[in-house]
Amino acid sequence: MKALLLIDIQNDFIPGGALAVPEGDQIIPLANKLQERFDLVVATQDWHPANHKSFASNHIGKQVFETTVLQGLEQVLWPDHCVQGTAGAEFCTTLDMNKVEAIFRKGMNPEIDSYSGFYDNGRLKTTALADFLRSKGVTEVYLAGLAADYCVYFSAKDALHEGLRATIIEDATRPIDSTGFEQAKADLLSCGGSIIYSSSLL
Repeated sequence: MKALLLIDIQNDFIPGGALAVPEGDQIIPLANKLQERFDLVVATQDWHPANHKSFASNHIGKQVFETTVLQGLEQVLWPDHCVQGTAGAEFCTTLDMNKVEAIFRKGMNPEIDSYSGFYDNGRLKTTALADFLRSKGVTEVYLAGLAADYCVYFSAKDALHEGLRATIIEDATRPIDSTGFEQAKADLLSCGGSIIYSSSLL
């Protein structure tokens, strides 16, 4: 069985949001259309406490996009985004949520970031997404959402780690940094993942 994973299609990641992905809003009509091709649709949601240590504002003397170390891992310091209970953390109003069977929140531990929908960055704790997919008989996931070079990429990598086939739908995602996404795509392909355009599904 195949599932569509909608990764972090939230207000803070589209133009006008706190951590806007260039052209991020342009994927939403396609994400809506793709849902018609899948029996199971699942969404992930960044859901940070205000004191999250991936926020530059929580580090004295640090600026946005500088790096630090969290739990022994290099961490990019982001602007405050997707803070629990705020409008920026909500799913985009134009995203069709009617087919979404489950929502998996991530990034709730203030001590470590969580790009992937499956685990935090140190794989200290699971979101239970993999168990849910297995309980539904899913063997293959297709990923759309934001941002291509971070949360979509890391979710695809962890899907492979969980023994699932993983495919990023390239025109249904957008990167923060296009060079970084090219590197991410090469890495994903080397790990056995796939990258397609939506035309092969629609």
